[in-house]
Amino acid sequence: MNKYEAEFSNIVRSFRKKHMGKGPSKITTTFCKNWAICEMEGNLSPVEKFMASAIEGKQALRSARTEMVKDMYRKHPPTEMEEFLGCKFKELFVDIDIDRDFGMSIFVFDEDLQAKFNK
Repeated sequence: MNKYEAEFSNIVRSFRKKHMGKGPSKITTTFCKNWAICEMEGNLSPVEKFMASAIEGKQALRSARTEMVKDMYRKHPPTEMEEFLGCKFKELFVDIDIDRDFGMSIFVFDEDLQAKFNK
């Protein structure tokens, strides 16, 4: 992870903390073409971990941690990311493995981040 990818990780953590109350404990970002791929560990709060012990809770958490996160970015466009990268945010793909407490977010931008920042 270079310094731009590390700073992008910090922006993601701050954004999640601001809008969700908690950010992941560890984020690793990789720029690949126009994608910023974030691997995230330590996403779940203690209450969410307790909820995950039941099948119904696990299903609700997965929905909340995928669809609701995407909706949050739609309602609150990540201008901090756009300003830092100097390009426009277009789309977000999200998934999480509740059992492992490991998630991935792929942020899609309108420019080739790999070419721009991996020099």
